Amino acid sequence: MGRLGPVNQIQESMNTSALGPMTVISLEGEAKSSSEKVFRGAWRVSITLLVGLLVFLAWLVRTGELYDSNSDFAYNIGLIGGLLMLSLLLYPLRKRIHALDRLGKMESWFKFHMIAGITGPLLVLFHSTFRTGSLNGAMALYAMLLVACSGVVGRFIYRHIHRGLYGNQLTLAGASAELKECAENVRSVFALRPDIEPRLKAFQDAAFDLSGSWQSRAWRFVSLRWRSRRLAKQIRRDAKNALRKQFRKQGGRRREVIVNYRLAREQVDRYLDSVVKASQLSVWEKLFSFWHVVHIPFLYLLVFSGVVHVVAVHMY
Repeated sequence: MGRLGPVNQIQESMNTSALGPMTVISLEGEAKSSSEKVFRGAWRVSITLLVGLLVFLAWLVRTGELYDSNSDFAYNIGLIGGLLMLSLLLYPLRKRIHALDRLGKMESWFKFHMIAGITGPLLVLFHSTFRTGSLNGAMALYAMLLVACSGVVGRFIYRHIHRGLYGNQLTLAGASAELKECAENVRSVFALRPDIEPRLKAFQDAAFDLSGSWQSRAWRFVSLRWRSRRLAKQIRRDAKNALRKQFRKQGGRRREVIVNYRLAREQVDRYLDSVVKASQLSVWEKLFSFWHVVHIPFLYLLVFSGVVHVVAVHMY
């Protein structure tokens, strides 16, 4: 290993626990192991098959092949879907009423909120047989779709200000500390090529640059993640070529070159990801607060329109 020169600095900067993330199964970022690639492929195939099955069932329901909108089955799945949508109010109540703290962890409540927010609208859609009949039914259906779409947007924003789907909320101090740590660790990669450091520094400066018009800042915000992935791909390619040249020149074991490339790749990916998180966190927090202002009235509108629909159905 000593004959590989600068690669020593990469391995010395990582302890033995750094090999752990290579075996962790994750759906974000680049796959770090063959088992993770297989898992991701199986997960994507499963989701595709499930979506295809739902679309096929929706087509059968829409054509009236399975059941009629006035049948007992349609009524029952609509009732279950409506109760699930109504249960969405339990999560915000659990967050704000301290007397409910003993009723399970917030993570479990949030999981239920996510599942109910997906299953409820699906059942209501199948209940309606994908048609809008009466005015009150159409209002309830559109209100539900509005809440569901708002929930998808909220889920997208949520993942940018939390660690994972059910993790703790990120803070600016925590993101800055993570960026500082990653900046120290990535220094070990600089020895592979002299142009790696200035390219990473230029990206960080651009990420935190607040100058220019609001249009240019908005575009910089939207494209930053894509630019980080493109830069990471370029640096990984350059690092791999540098390690190959050192291997051909100085010798050593090929397995060591592969391990050192994976470590260098992980350092670069973590650094660029921490830059993006730290530079965008405040914007995502503002967007999330704005989303809350819009989402809550939508939820109340859903409850009101749903109650009106149920009353109208049973009265007439």
